[in-house]
Amino acid sequence: MVAELAVIRVATARAVLEPDWLTRAEPVHRALRPDLPADYAGLMRDIVDDGGEVAVAVSAAEVLGVTVFRCYRNTSSGLHFYVDDLVTAPRARSRGVGKTLLDWLMNEAQTRGASRLRLDSATHRFDAHRFYHREGMHIACFHFSRDLV
Repeated sequence: MVAELAVIRVATARAVLEPDWLTRAEPVHRALRPDLPADYAGLMRDIVDDGGEVAVAVSAAEVLGVTVFRCYRNTSSGLHFYVDDLVTAPRARSRGVGKTLLDWLMNEAQTRGASRLRLDSATHRFDAHRFYHREGMHIACFHFSRDLV
């Protein structure tokens, strides 16, 4: 377990609140998404402008985890709370960072009135799947995809 772990809201839908924390989040976020464009801050501003939100897990002024999420209504879930990304710095895995962020996200979803939290996890991410199952999540559907370009 990481001592003194705190979750900081970096961006709400349409507003970056903590640009310094967003900059510090980049290396951790790239551990999950290495192909993010060079202009990370610009991409994240666009995602926030589109309704995405960001929070980080921090210990001793160091970002150890990042989550990107959004809340919106759709026909299948009503109020839909979706997690785009949930990543822990590789050196901090299995130390409570992911659980802290997931618990924070579940609380955030409940506070907003969502009845469930959803996320996608690539089929090859077995360690992540074990974590999600251990945290009470289940596989609810198949996500189909087709490249358009």
